[in-house]
Amino acid sequence: MLTVFNTLTKRKEPFEPASRSVSAYHCGPTVYSVQHIGNLRAMTCGDLIRRSLTFLGYTVRYVRNYTDVGHLTSDSDEGEDKMEKGVRREGLSPDAIAAKYIAQFEEDTRALHLLEPDVKPRATEHVPEMIQMVGTLLEKGYAYATDLAIYYDVSKAPNYTALSGQKMEELVHGAGKGEIQDGAKRHPADFVLWFFRAGVHKNAIQYWPSPFSSPLVKNGDGFPGWHIECSAMAKKHLGETIDLHMGGIEHVPVHHTNEIAQSEAANGVTFAHYWVHNGHLFVDDRKMSKSEGTSIAVADIKERGFDPLALRYFFLQAHYRAKQNFTWDALQAAAHGLENLYARMRELRGDNGMVSAAHMEKFKAALEDDLNIPEALAVAYELLRSNEADDVKRATLIAFDSVLGLDLGRVAREGDEIPEEVRALASERAALRQAKKFKEADAVRADIEAKGYVVKDMGTGPVLIKQGSKKNG
Repeated sequence: MLTVFNTLTKRKEPFEPASRSVSAYHCGPTVYSVQHIGNLRAMTCGDLIRRSLTFLGYTVRYVRNYTDVGHLTSDSDEGEDKMEKGVRREGLSPDAIAAKYIAQFEEDTRALHLLEPDVKPRATEHVPEMIQMVGTLLEKGYAYATDLAIYYDVSKAPNYTALSGQKMEELVHGAGKGEIQDGAKRHPADFVLWFFRAGVHKNAIQYWPSPFSSPLVKNGDGFPGWHIECSAMAKKHLGETIDLHMGGIEHVPVHHTNEIAQSEAANGVTFAHYWVHNGHLFVDDRKMSKSEGTSIAVADIKERGFDPLALRYFFLQAHYRAKQNFTWDALQAAAHGLENLYARMRELRGDNGMVSAAHMEKFKAALEDDLNIPEALAVAYELLRSNEADDVKRATLIAFDSVLGLDLGRVAREGDEIPEEVRALASERAALRQAKKFKEADAVRADIEAKGYVVKDMGTGPVLIKQGSKKNG
């Protein structure tokens, strides 16, 4: 039985969707800039959870959105729209900014071996659905209009803070307070469903017509609040109630809390049964921040000579709910760990192996215990140390890789392609080094390189790598 830690109930509980077909929504990036590796850790955690569910026999419909309007520089309702910030920075249109950074994000996700979502909705393509949901909330009395915006009235949500565990009186300086001094706002925690093209947003670049109005605003042109976007997109692509909602822990007190309130008020049913959140990624024990020089992108990883899969391997080493601290030394250690794993894979021969039932059960047990990927990775190493035949190890590890996503099948094929004469030379060189005949060993190394291979001395012994193959820094 799979168990997961449900943020909503604050406990680990059995995962019991209505069927083996799971609807899953993951909050995706705001595409106004390059995504740092903290955001990409969140996306990788979502990918690992999805892969784990599939491995355990579920069919997953996985939706991850793009926010290309409406997300202000605060997670509440203050500051400027992030897309407009990108427009001002680069002198491009909002559509061009979104296209540029979606392309960059997808290049990064491919490099990290993230599976493609089943649906990748963009907020700007779902404004009619958002307007409809806002209209429903107004009709039902859950929302009200001022001259600046339409707000959700949190006093109408009896369990508004169920996800975060906060007390309502603590929200005086919390979600939705904003820097826009709107005297008509009823409670500091009331949050925006629709911004009118008025006040500080009177010159908004991205805006749409709407049927909304207020006593002083007859033209309802404006743009959606960030939170309504995910509610509308989740409903369109997964239905009114979804099985699993994922995202970073930072979304709990504001974004996800607001999603629940507006979705359940509009639809009249439970929004999501299970809420699963990944922990923060720090850099040198500091919050990831461009201003502090701690914002690192996949491009920075590549520039230092690392295969991005070394970063994926680094992510595998921490439970998704745990905080993780990135350092370049830690990435270097992960790169060495990955290359050692690759080295062992290249040594495993044979294509006809059956999987190890015992290790398969241990791997599944790790996943079933709140999706414990570090423990699952440990099972892979336990298998390598076992007395199982090489072809069984190989087949089992390739099966495990449907979750781990480290390209172990490719690496195994690389091992198959190494000619026996090159393997013999590597063995000869190892024997010469053991006899401390280093000059002769260097001559054999040169012969190996002349045949198109590189020999690296790893902790597990010498490793042959075809020149031009992927390496880790």
